[in-house]
Amino acid sequence: MLLPLAGSVFNMAFGKRLKRPFAGVIASLVVVASFALAVVAWLGLLGKPSGQRVYDFTLFNWISSGNLHLNVGAYLDPLSITMILFVTGISALIHVYSIGYMGHDERFSSFFVYLNLFVFAMLVLVLSDNFVFTFLGWEGVGATSYWLIAFWFERPTAAAAGKKAFIVNRIGDFGYLTAMFLLFTNLGSLSYGKVFGSVGQLSHTTVIAIAILFFVGAVGKSAQLPLFVWLVDAMEGPTPVSALIHAATMVTAGVYLMARVSPILHLTAGVGTLIAYVGVITAFVAAMAATSQTDIKKVLAYSTVSQLGYMFLGIGTGQYVAAIFLMVTHAFYKALLFLGAGSVIHGMHDEQNIKRMGALGKLMPATAVTFILAWLSIAGLPPFSGFWSKGDVLAGAYQSSVILWVIGALTAILTAYYMGREVYLVFFGQRRFDPTVKVHESPKVMLIPLYVLATLSVIGGALNLPISDKFRFLENWLTPVFGNALAQSTISSSARFALGAADGVFALIGIGFAWSLWVKSSSRPAVEPAFLAAGWGIDGFYDRVIARSSTRMSQFFTDVIEVKVVDGATMSVASLVGLLGKYVRKVQSGYIRNYALYISIGALVILGYFVTRAGA
Repeated sequence: MLLPLAGSVFNMAFGKRLKRPFAGVIASLVVVASFALAVVAWLGLLGKPSGQRVYDFTLFNWISSGNLHLNVGAYLDPLSITMILFVTGISALIHVYSIGYMGHDERFSSFFVYLNLFVFAMLVLVLSDNFVFTFLGWEGVGATSYWLIAFWFERPTAAAAGKKAFIVNRIGDFGYLTAMFLLFTNLGSLSYGKVFGSVGQLSHTTVIAIAILFFVGAVGKSAQLPLFVWLVDAMEGPTPVSALIHAATMVTAGVYLMARVSPILHLTAGVGTLIAYVGVITAFVAAMAATSQTDIKKVLAYSTVSQLGYMFLGIGTGQYVAAIFLMVTHAFYKALLFLGAGSVIHGMHDEQNIKRMGALGKLMPATAVTFILAWLSIAGLPPFSGFWSKGDVLAGAYQSSVILWVIGALTAILTAYYMGREVYLVFFGQRRFDPTVKVHESPKVMLIPLYVLATLSVIGGALNLPISDKFRFLENWLTPVFGNALAQSTISSSARFALGAADGVFALIGIGFAWSLWVKSSSRPAVEPAFLAAGWGIDGFYDRVIARSSTRMSQFFTDVIEVKVVDGATMSVASLVGLLGKYVRKVQSGYIRNYALYISIGALVILGYFVTRAGA
């Protein structure tokens, strides 16, 4: 956990003095070292009996105030080590890639300062043993994401995107904080062990409130309806940032939180249903929006929102292992897709419009092959990793509700379609870019991470194959963490096989439909409506109803309340005092005879008062 922080501090102090690649090399090495230590920790847990795979240790006392006692400590169990392994592993590859991608940026060392801090904050989040320390990591990834998304702050769109991410996430944070307050008020503790051991003492209403409030926090951080708009604009940052945020960190924090509080969600079946429907509707809405985007990264941004919706579908139906499985495989292929998109942008000299590309497969073969492998994985085509992980989520949805499964199945077809559309427009068909543009393949430092991620995208499904219990490695690893909260499968083997076959058919339908429409054409207005290109108009609605109305209200308070009411009242008091002073100051004439007269009159008045009182 501390290694990325050390790398960030070192580059903050000395990065600008080093020659160009070394700041990036140092930043990459500390994350690689973190991954190596995570592997050692995983092996240590693996060597323990399944029911005892927990390291819970305290570093020092942090807060002691009244009944509140919090320590800075680490809680290492199969769930947190799974998160740490893929966070550090994928982040290390993105760091290496960034050495090439950001090689010509003037603030090269500053970029790696922020990148290391981002990984440090994420590790704090997943390693903490209490809700408060987790919240520090939660806010840490929020702050560093602002710096990274707005890294090219001289671009108005990037600066605005950074602010949007920061502000929208504060809405979700309100839910997280309020849930913490309720927990402490009712249980007197915020440590995971004590809370989860005592949550059964809470009233049903309180448990529901806490579960919903934590979900509000997760909706903000993991970009679900209605707070997903920030993630779409987050791609304004450098492409490695997009890969890091969308694949390995931050947006997965909300899913992790929901998995961590599974003992609370287990007591609230209705909240689980709410989570499932919000997730699957988000998945569908985002997938539809992705079908009409023209920015190569914006297609992927909406895709991330959609895939996160699948993860929440898994959480809501009690399929926690399936949700984590999808989170891990999604990290593989979504990091590959974003880094592949960055390679295309790099090779096309900053062009991002897929309608102005075409036939890049021959000019950038390594990028094309790896990108296509990622596409087949996210499309859910067997035997790629996405087929197995998404299949588990959809099987759980089918077991819970046919409606959930139908919406999820439609979204699966859309996923294969919109990613196929992007692949065909970028790598196939006719060249639609300026012939003077010298397209080139990316350097090896950018391609090596693509090769590694492509391999993981292909074989990642081996983590949890449904062939037999022996091959369900991830399920066997994580089941003790979730215990009774984990929904038990009631689907027969033949039904599961049929569902798996259907998943493969859905992928083929989407791929085939995309081929028929886009392999020979780059313009299909009928299937690219403007309202989908604008993300269903949701962001525009927020802008008109909330942002602009808030601006007008602020202007009203500035021009009317501040000037006419507040300043007017202040100036009226001042004028009144001035007017009073105008007449009172006439008493101060400066003549001694006048003052003697006033004293005499005063003395007579006092004397008359006492005489009158004595007579009474």
